Amino acid sequence: MERNERVAIGIAILLLAIYLSPLYILGENAHIRVHDNMDSNIAWYKVLTRSGELFGPINATIPQVINGLPRNAFGTEFSGIVWLHALFPSMVAYALSQTITRVFAFIGMYLLLKRHFLPAKESYLIRVGASLAFALTPFWPSGMLSTLGMPLALWSFLTIRKGEATWKEWLVLVLLPFYASFVLGFFFFLTAMALLWLRDVIVRKQWNWPFFGAIALMTSVFLAIEYRLVYSLVFGEEPTSRNEFLSSKLSFFQCVQLTFKNYLLGHTHVMTVHTYVILPILWIAFFFALAKRNETLEKRFLFLFVLNFVLSTWYAFWFYKGWQPLKERFSLLNTFNFARFHFLRPMVIYLDFALALQILWKRGIKWQRVVPVALALQLLILGGFNEEIRYRLIGSPSFKEFYAEHLFNEIKNYIGKPQSSYRVASVGLHPAIAQYNGFYTLDTYNNFYPLSYKHQFRKIIAKELDKSPVLKDYFDHWGNRVYLFSAELGKNYMFRKTSHKKIHHFDINTKVFKQMGGRYIFSSVPIMNAKQIHLRLLKTFSDHESVWKIYLYEVE
Repeated sequence: MERNERVAIGIAILLLAIYLSPLYILGENAHIRVHDNMDSNIAWYKVLTRSGELFGPINATIPQVINGLPRNAFGTEFSGIVWLHALFPSMVAYALSQTITRVFAFIGMYLLLKRHFLPAKESYLIRVGASLAFALTPFWPSGMLSTLGMPLALWSFLTIRKGEATWKEWLVLVLLPFYASFVLGFFFFLTAMALLWLRDVIVRKQWNWPFFGAIALMTSVFLAIEYRLVYSLVFGEEPTSRNEFLSSKLSFFQCVQLTFKNYLLGHTHVMTVHTYVILPILWIAFFFALAKRNETLEKRFLFLFVLNFVLSTWYAFWFYKGWQPLKERFSLLNTFNFARFHFLRPMVIYLDFALALQILWKRGIKWQRVVPVALALQLLILGGFNEEIRYRLIGSPSFKEFYAEHLFNEIKNYIGKPQSSYRVASVGLHPAIAQYNGFYTLDTYNNFYPLSYKHQFRKIIAKELDKSPVLKDYFDHWGNRVYLFSAELGKNYMFRKTSHKKIHHFDINTKVFKQMGGRYIFSSVPIMNAKQIHLRLLKTFSDHESVWKIYLYEVE
């Protein structure tokens, strides 16, 4: 390795350390993502490890959630992120997970570019810069290496495909599944690898058995690790909430709109932040590549360029209403989200970005000057998407403010009974907060749960759903959020102590709530008609460490 490349890698490591530093310096005062993170997954890990059912049997339940949430809803015990949260405090586990993911994202993209795409010495700046940019993308935290680990896996597969593998490539394929998700990334990646193998058979007339064996090996490891998911999909007898999913409801024109929205802006779970720098670079390189489309570099670039758009199109048209009759006939099409082939896009976009920069580099000194500028601008933009910067600027609560352990400990002590002896639900704030603090909740946010519970809980909120077509469609045709919805609050679950919002007409069925074991309601806003629906305000709770003011209501 040349000295310049070693220096570039050293700078990249330093920048990565700076990027991650707020998580370690600020600890629980750090600001991190709420959506599909603090409102769900982090609390799930806490509930699971506290339940004693980490290694529970297939038919085990977690009594803290919805009077017995199936253990399988929390996923496998062989996931690395679960063990981080089992061994360390939540915020330490989160920081370690972010570090592991981003470090291996950098290593994987760097190895992929150096070995298979941009091996030339003069390409070192592009290799290192594009790898660092890829490692800084704001991925979905609990996805781990589900998307950011794909370049590392592709490096292994392509090396095996060429017949040049050592034990390292095979080890990567065995270990990666322990820190990635099959359904949230690698099912789609392995499908792409299977198509590549099939292409070799048809076009090259090569039955590459080591390559096929590698695909089979990694798939087998994933299925073994995700045995709970496999059991639930294949042998599950009780209908789950996913059986009522209605995802295909967009018109053709709406799907076209969604295609371009996804292509231009990306998706919240696989944010690529590619709009302002990468996309223009790709289009400039596209016109240059057309003139040399038979050369290897340009051919690979054009393939990825087209694939990027195809993935956005597939994502959007998976929700086309014309698919619904087929999805109703084959339940797997409803319960499994095949739209997630677009989870390949982070790897595709950043790999294509590196190739585009190489195409520009080849065009002489003027375009060579563009390369470091483009890399620097992209890194600056990604730096602005650092969780601490992004979520502090938009006013999100810190970890400590969100979970408010001191405040909810006061509530627990005020109630003065074992938490397992009563059930609670939340209004105007996420039930994950109560769950994180040890309360047994009738409400929850989970990927799947018994369909019978959904119908039972619906009786509590039926009148509120009738007031709001949006909430009714949201719950009936999706339903992962089993919340005490209020039509007056809508899909807003973050009313802080500074809010002046009130619920004037809350029409929930407290009789059914009580029959299900419900005793208390934690509300972040006052309920003005509490007496009419047989709720009694016991006390309000607030402190300087929390963003909430909790109105504690008891069902009479």
